[in-house]
Amino acid sequence: MISATLYTPDHSQLWDDFVRKSRNATFMHLRGYMDYHHDRFNDGSLILRDDKGRTIALLPANISGDTAISHGGLTYGGLLLGVKTDVMTVIEAMRAIRSFYRDLGLKKLIYKAIPTIYDRLPAQEDRYALFLEGAVTTTVNISSTVDLSMPVEYNENTRRNLRKALNAGIEVRQSDDLTTFHTILSELLDNRYDTRPVHTLAELQHLSARFPDNIRLMMAYRNGIPVGGTLLYITDTVTHTQYIAANDEGKACDALTLLFDTAIDRAHQQGKRYFDFGTCNEDSGRYLNTGLIRQKNGLGGRGVIYPAYTLDL
Repeated sequence: MISATLYTPDHSQLWDDFVRKSRNATFMHLRGYMDYHHDRFNDGSLILRDDKGRTIALLPANISGDTAISHGGLTYGGLLLGVKTDVMTVIEAMRAIRSFYRDLGLKKLIYKAIPTIYDRLPAQEDRYALFLEGAVTTTVNISSTVDLSMPVEYNENTRRNLRKALNAGIEVRQSDDLTTFHTILSELLDNRYDTRPVHTLAELQHLSARFPDNIRLMMAYRNGIPVGGTLLYITDTVTHTQYIAANDEGKACDALTLLFDTAIDRAHQQGKRYFDFGTCNEDSGRYLNTGLIRQKNGLGGRGVIYPAYTLDL
C-alpha cells in the first residue's frame, strides 16, 4: 500500500537525499533550486512511501486554484523514482497521488513529465500509470537534441556560419559575467517578444553560486567585447541551453554557431550523452518555430519531446 504525504521544510534533507539517488531526477529537483521562488508558488509536493515507511518516489508540485501542477516553476517535474521502484509500485503511487489531491478538493493534475534524455536509467513507468488512470496528453513541445555518442554531421549552412564566425575573430570562453549576459538577453527578449527573462539577474546569480557545477555561462567575444552567450544547465546526462542570446553584432557574424560548436565539444569531453538546445514551440506545442529548429538541426540536433498530461482527479 503506497501512501502520499505533503512535503514540508522538515523533509528537506530526506527530499534531497532521495533526489541524489533517484534514477531520473536532476539538480533542479533539489530543494535549494526549487525553493528559490517559493514566494511565487504554493508548494504541493508529495512524498510517496510504501507500507514499511520507505520513500519510493517524490512528486515536485505546486497547487494553483483547483489544480496541482508538477511543477509550475520547473521545465519538468514528474515523479522522481528510486532505482528499485518498479512499475507496479508506480501504478499504486499514481493512484495514491490522485486520491490525495482529490481529498484536498483539487480537480486536476497537470503532469510535466521528465524528458527521457535526463534519465540515468529507464524511467517511463509514470507514463504507463498515467495511461491506466486515463490521463490525456495536453502539451507536446519538441526540442532539438544532439546525441553525443552518435553525432550527426553539421549541414553546409552551419559549416559556412562557423567559418564566418571564425573569420570575424569570434572567441568563445567560459565566463562569470552574468550581468552582461542578462542585459543582452533582456534586450533581445524585449525587442523581439516584448517579454523579460523568467529569471531575474539576482536569481541567476543566486542559483549559479549555489550550483556552480550545474549552471555555467559561456560567452562569445569579438575584440574582447561580449556579443552573445548561452547559460548552460548541466546534469548527469545532458548539457542544456537554458538561455541563448546575441546582440546585433553577434548575430551579424554568426557568433552563436561557434558558441554552440564549442559548447557541444565541451559537453562531449565531459562525458555527457546529450546536448539539448531546448524547445522550439508556443501554444502548448501547437506552433512550431521552424526557423529556429532548422538552425538547431543544422548543428546535429534531432527531436526529443517534452510532454505534459492532464489527469482528471
